Amino acid sequence: MQEIAEIRDILDRAISELRGEELEPDILLVGPGFLEYSAGMLRDCRLKIYKIEELGYDAVVADSKYLGQMKRASRRISVEPLLKESEMWEELKRLDV
Repeated sequence: MQEIAEIRDILDRAISELRGEELEPDILLVGPGFLEYSAGMLRDCRLKIYKIEELGYDAVVADSKYLGQMKRASRRISVEPLLKESEMWEELKRLDV
């Protein structure tokens, strides 16, 4: 599934950005929608994962030592745009355009 590869790339990019700022991302807060589409991939991410209902289709990767103290200590990512794009392509295929 291409969405899984894209989610992995987005997550890896967020982790790299945090490491580039000399932070150590160690937790991933995920909404149920995000978890639904990326559960298999998350088993290998080596972060502590916490499900937060209010995040919906989003996730937040963060350095737990600085979360809440520094705005730059976390990155929020979302699967919703990927799902909408995928739905659009599926609809175009059904229309046989």
